[in-house]
Amino acid sequence: MRLYGRLVIQGNILVKTGLHIGGSGGAFAIGGVDNPVIVNQVTGQPYIPGSSLRGKMRSLTEKYLGRTTGQRISQSQIHACKTEAEYLECPICNIFGITAEDFNWPTRLLVRDVALDPDSAMTIREAKTALPYTEIKTEVAIDRVTSQANPRDVERVPAGAVFGPMELVYNIYCEQDVTWLSVVLDAMQLLEDDYLGGHGSRGSGKIAFQDLQLTLKRADQYRQPIDLGHFSTLEDLSTAAEETLAKVWAEFA
Repeated sequence: MRLYGRLVIQGNILVKTGLHIGGSGGAFAIGGVDNPVIVNQVTGQPYIPGSSLRGKMRSLTEKYLGRTTGQRISQSQIHACKTEAEYLECPICNIFGITAEDFNWPTRLLVRDVALDPDSAMTIREAKTALPYTEIKTEVAIDRVTSQANPRDVERVPAGAVFGPMELVYNIYCEQDVTWLSVVLDAMQLLEDDYLGGHGSRGSGKIAFQDLQLTLKRADQYRQPIDLGHFSTLEDLSTAAEETLAKVWAEFA
């Protein structure tokens, strides 16, 4: 299958309510946080794994398009087409991929890990939060039988933090892939309206995409990227989505 080009979406992720993406608690001493966040083992700073971002986008898109889930991946279940004919018509399986044992087709969307912005890291350090880059939120679970209160501490990246640069890379192999770009934008909007990470039903994980830059790299002119525009918010990009997709179409016409 020939690669015709790549659309690169870069930008930042603004944390609007405390963000908790869980990490391993094995490195914490006795008396440490019950629910630590995932951190870069070199810098000690929290980050957003590309797998968490991509997985949430996929899950929300499956619900949005009404696709059934049934194939188990680790501790979750995903939608996976059973036949090649179904796969060729399915934006979810094409964009987000399926296991190699099903069909040997390339995944369209690549999502990279997103580091904590250096300026944001400095601001959090200067705020002298409970931990170097995070805050502690105490939640209380009530036993429905005994009515006993069970407090627990949840580590979160505080509201106002910025992660970036974010990078999503969308591979274009055929004309249908250009049409399905709108599904990627829908997935980003669905995520803004939902939550990322854990404890979302208790207020955590609201995020917003900002300072978005779209760049097209045609395979035949790969070292000459085409600027498709800068958008302050996802809403701005969504407003201009039809025009932006038309520009992509024009490059491959």
